[in-house]
Amino acid sequence: MIAIITRRTAALAALLFCGLGPASTVQAQDCEGTPGGAKLIIQVDGVRSTKGEMTASLYPGDKSQFLVANGALKVWRTSAQTPTTRMCIWLKGPGTYAVAVYHDANSNQKWDHSLVGYFEDFGFSNNPTVLFSQPPYDKVKFQAHAGETTIHVRLRNR
Repeated sequence: MIAIITRRTAALAALLFCGLGPASTVQAQDCEGTPGGAKLIIQVDGVRSTKGEMTASLYPGDKSQFLVANGALKVWRTSAQTPTTRMCIWLKGPGTYAVAVYHDANSNQKWDHSLVGYFEDFGFSNNPTVLFSQPPYDKVKFQAHAGETTIHVRLRNR
């Protein structure tokens, strides 16, 4: 009986080590969308609290769609993790994209801000300087390649 348990444990360990067992399926399930040939990993840095959710919006390579209602290709959420939250999405393919992220600390599914400031932290791909208006699309667009592309988004804290 002990030999059988040991063989099963060794076989499971071998599958996990080689990436052929449950660990590889978890990796695929960690990403939003249908698995394909291009995957985007977003490392959101500067997360100060585990309260609420991190929300990301993926925009296409068309600046007229950037930060407008219904302009995003995909909006998705994941639990906030400090100090970095990892987000992942399967892309339709390589191309030009832009990403906007905010920490929805109260989980109301909107970015809480006013005309004079913001209450929830936010950031964009390429980490542009943001003063009193949204950044221009040309400052936030990036190229996603076949395979895996990783970007780092630094949250702007109040």
